[in-house]
Amino acid sequence: MIKKFIFGKPFETEAVIAEIPTEQGAVPYFTCDTAKGIKFTLNLKKSDAVYGLGESVRGINKRGYTYSTFCADDPNHTEATRSLYGAHNFIVVEQKDRVFGAFFDCPSTVTFDVAFTKADELLITSDNTNMYVYIIDGSTVYDIIRQFRKAIGMSYVPPMWAFGYTQCRWSYLSKDEIREVVRRHRELHIPLDAVYLDIDYMERYKDFTIDEKNFSDLEGFAKEMKAEGIRLVPIIDAGVKIEEGYDVYEEGVEKGFFCTDKNGKPFEACVWPGMTHFPDFLNPEARRWFGAKYKILTDMGMEGFWNDMNEPAIFFSQNSVDKTAQMVREKASKDEFTIDDFRELQGYLGSRQNCEEDYSGFYHNTPCGRYCHKDVHNLYGYNMTRSAAEGLKEAEPDKRFLLFSRASYIGMHRYSGIWTGDNHSWWSHILAELRVLPGLNMCGFLYVGADLGGFGCECSRDLLLRWLSLGIFTPLMRNHSALGTRYQECYRFENPEDFKHIIDLRYRLIPYLYSEYMKAALNSDMYFKPLAFEFPEDEIARHTEDQLFLGNELMIAPVYTQNAVGRYVYLPEDMTAVRMAGGNLTLTEMEKGHHFVVIPENEVVFFIRKDKCIPLCKAAESTNELNTNDLELIGTGSEYLLYADDGTGFDFSNPDNLKLLKK
Repeated sequence: MIKKFIFGKPFETEAVIAEIPTEQGAVPYFTCDTAKGIKFTLNLKKSDAVYGLGESVRGINKRGYTYSTFCADDPNHTEATRSLYGAHNFIVVEQKDRVFGAFFDCPSTVTFDVAFTKADELLITSDNTNMYVYIIDGSTVYDIIRQFRKAIGMSYVPPMWAFGYTQCRWSYLSKDEIREVVRRHRELHIPLDAVYLDIDYMERYKDFTIDEKNFSDLEGFAKEMKAEGIRLVPIIDAGVKIEEGYDVYEEGVEKGFFCTDKNGKPFEACVWPGMTHFPDFLNPEARRWFGAKYKILTDMGMEGFWNDMNEPAIFFSQNSVDKTAQMVREKASKDEFTIDDFRELQGYLGSRQNCEEDYSGFYHNTPCGRYCHKDVHNLYGYNMTRSAAEGLKEAEPDKRFLLFSRASYIGMHRYSGIWTGDNHSWWSHILAELRVLPGLNMCGFLYVGADLGGFGCECSRDLLLRWLSLGIFTPLMRNHSALGTRYQECYRFENPEDFKHIIDLRYRLIPYLYSEYMKAALNSDMYFKPLAFEFPEDEIARHTEDQLFLGNELMIAPVYTQNAVGRYVYLPEDMTAVRMAGGNLTLTEMEKGHHFVVIPENEVVFFIRKDKCIPLCKAAESTNELNTNDLELIGTGSEYLLYADDGTGFDFSNPDNLKLLKK
């Protein structure tokens, strides 16, 4: 049962699409205080668990830290980080005598102090007193999550080819460089389905333009790549360059489709193209206008997009430039320019990126009136990606496109997936990714994945192998690295056959992974699940946060420690261990309990649950070549219900999509 409570005059985020009547009276379970901002308080016992918050740091059980949901561009995130790229205000509180969920539908900052300041208290606060609060009662954690997922709508479904392995780097600077990437993969028979185009395919980083020197005849190049089984997936950024003669800029100004400053003039800030305006994605007309632009690229053969810089990221604003110039003039006029003056200038400049002052300095024209950006900040990336999804649907209504975004809010899950933002080639970021997956699934985001190998920093061979061993199970599987870092395509390391074997395993698993993804999407279920959700009475399972169930049959326990020869694994029931070594699979029955499992860096081990089995196909070099009619069942179970559609359309309810496989 879901109850809805209203505070003030909430902005309509459209996160919840179910019709839920508003309740009168106090919000259940919480003590509420609106004397200054809004504050919800709940007493916690030591045994209580709090799950959720989507994209956030630390553990699956969120106890012991403070989190702020404010879409933030922070590639250097650590355990100390409080805000990541997404804002997902949904939690489930599991107590001895009850379990309930709560969604705080508020598009500005909400802070969750989960037994951090006080060990026996959950404190939820916001300066914004305008919000909807939804309380969800149920019998189990699963029950609550399914109710919430039904209320927020069905998760995005990508095309089946988007489950293939994909390669990206900032930046591949020419068609020839991309040809070389594809050639090396094909020569070594390393599977590959797509190559991404980062910002350098554009003319001076301008959205919906092509660099005619290095990427001329992009349509012809897309056809050439398609013949190799490769899709091209271009990036689209949020900022539109201010430049006379640039049609997107001129149209946006003429039609009033950009965010404005306090005086009503288009707001100016710097990102990759230089000084830009930001499309006002909270204005439905502006959203339709920008979304229609994607057809420029779909007409050239593009079948997928990734939306970036849409928190929105701001390097600095015109206001920052003016203030910096004033400070420099004042200090230059002094008799002596000291180290303290230098540090003050340095500190000021460093504070201008994504600063609160800039977010408070521009406005949106919405159907509900004019809103300051800071009050609706978390909806920007969501609505940019909604714009893209609706534009693609208008352009080709019967075709699924790959689409994912960096910034997000609950509700965007209906339109696209996400990647979990810029990360680093740090071992800790493998574990961070593993732990964030269930929370994202709880909030509806099923098509998710990390920049495998790490975006920033220097990737080592063993780190990439270990990260791929997790990545073969995530729906989005993309190797991505930054300009100036070590190239980390698989073929650049010694013994590339080790990488090939791991990615081959991904392709063998695609019939199962796709089937479980579709079941999760269609049944408001989770693709990744903590052990605690399946074995709530098992205290060891409840506290195991570096293993996950995948679908209804698998458990994964990846290695995330440098120089490890294996890892300890807890089996909450008897399972079958599946080991991939040298491209070959071996199965071993293992009893419930603790085990140390030796896992060399070029091998993968996963586990099939008791009395379950999974389908495997033969490996192929692209999803186009997969033979999904010739499947082998492995595991102790005797049958598996396979979901398999055409992988491109929307006929999800066709009974022919389900097939019972038997040994």
